[in-house]
Amino acid sequence: MTSSKTTRSTTIASFALGLYETNCYVLSEEEEGGGLCWVIDVGYEPEALIGYIQERGLVPQAVVLTHAHCDHIAGLDLFRDVFAGVEVMLHKDEAEFPGNAELNLSGFSGDPRTVGPADRLLEGDELLEMAGGSWQVLHTPGHSPGGITLHNAREGVALVGDTLFAESIGRHDFPTSNFADLERSIREKLYALPDETRVLPGHGPTTTIGHEKVANPFVRA
Repeated sequence: MTSSKTTRSTTIASFALGLYETNCYVLSEEEEGGGLCWVIDVGYEPEALIGYIQERGLVPQAVVLTHAHCDHIAGLDLFRDVFAGVEVMLHKDEAEFPGNAELNLSGFSGDPRTVGPADRLLEGDELLEMAGGSWQVLHTPGHSPGGITLHNAREGVALVGDTLFAESIGRHDFPTSNFADLERSIREKLYALPDETRVLPGHGPTTTIGHEKVANPFVRA
């Protein structure tokens, strides 16, 4: 685990998993442990994330995937083996990615990986009741066609996957990436959020919307 922070009602534990140091998150209501939790992405080598959940007696209600590139889904089958029956959610535009090594990019790494399909396909604009709060699903394509952001307006937090990083943006040179879509997602969806919104990305340190609007060299407000 790399960090743990408590917002008004939700504890968000962050884990940088695997060679790519993919930030995966566990959302729960009680810092002391027990109760339900939600998991955002399950990357390579998820043992630390799984151990955190078990040690605190948490029960995963669902896994929400910000997108289905291999470094965000590689640990899914192991996670499902440990927590049988957990629901996995993914945007509909990437429904085929988990089972296709070329689409999820693992085929280009020399270590092709596939995992089981999502149980629920998201459209965008849903409200998910996670860990005591309402999180809006924003469809933010560009890095990948089904990329999503999860935004909690009350707590001022956005889980953005690989769309936006601290003074950087997601790669857009993959076969299913598109810079125009990525730029539009950042300008119209993310930069429309309040400046004080804390951005929790799929890689690297946290930032804020306000900071990125003035300091991000790739997409300025």
